[in-house]
Amino acid sequence: MAPGLAPAGGSAAAVLLRYLREQNRPYSAHDAFSNLQREHGLGKAAVVKALEQLAQQGRIREKAYGKQKIYFSDQEQLPAASDAELRGLDAQIAALSGQLQALQQSCRQLEAELRDLSGSMTTSEMAKELRELKRDCESYTEKLQRMKSATNHVTPEEKEKVCSEQKLYCREWRRRKRMATEVLDAILEGYPKSKKQFFEEVGIETDEEHNAVLPATM
Repeated sequence: MAPGLAPAGGSAAAVLLRYLREQNRPYSAHDAFSNLQREHGLGKAAVVKALEQLAQQGRIREKAYGKQKIYFSDQEQLPAASDAELRGLDAQIAALSGQLQALQQSCRQLEAELRDLSGSMTTSEMAKELRELKRDCESYTEKLQRMKSATNHVTPEEKEKVCSEQKLYCREWRRRKRMATEVLDAILEGYPKSKKQFFEEVGIETDEEHNAVLPATM
């Protein structure tokens, strides 16, 4: 005890000293007050004063971190543990570590299940989706029936005729375009103006002007 300092008196000091020794971990005055006020009816000012007195008397330790102080039990004043007690503590730590790992694994599994459930549809959402799919199926079925019952189907013979005619017209289109190009190129060799001016004077309209594209043959 520091000379000239009176021992910390009153129930607050005794309660705080016993609490710090039992918990054996650091606390700020605010934390100690919050943890003990309901059970012991301690006021915050009394807690602060008692902790400062205990620290001054050397019965607990005090460390300052910026503007905040923390208090903890003086480890040198605690009774030394025997070998048997240390082995018991080691066994307890090992058992608690095993429990912690099991709980962490369980938490990971639950988190994975939660993610799966969060990404799944609810029962009401699934029922709504099912109703919409049924309506779509009924609509497609009705449309298919109308198509099957229609009398204006194209027969294979009619399709073959159309394809043959398209091929014929495409060949003729290419042939006539090639002939026209050859004649125009021959004329333009002796024409003093540009090709564009010639087309405007004669009144020639090109496929490109009307976005006319030769279709692919079927």
